[in-house]
Amino acid sequence: MKKNIGLVDKIIRIALAVVFAILYFTNVFSGLLGIILLVLAVVFVATSLISFCPLYPILGISTNKEQKAE
Repeated sequence: MKKNIGLVDKIIRIALAVVFAILYFTNVFSGLLGIILLVLAVVFVATSLISFCPLYPILGISTNKEQKAE
C-alpha cells in the first residue's frame, strides 16, 4: 500500500473530521445525517493516519508529493 495522501490533504481531512464531530456532538446534526457525518469523520482520521485513501488509486489521484517524484 503506497502512501497517496500528502500533508495538506491530511490537515484538511483532520479539520473536517473535527468539524463533523463538533456538529454531531453539539446536536446541530442528529439522526441518520449525524451518524453519517460521524462515520465520515472516523474514516477521514483513519485515512489520514495511514496516509492512504482507497478511492485515490481508482480515480488516479495522489496528493503525496514524494510519490509523484518517483
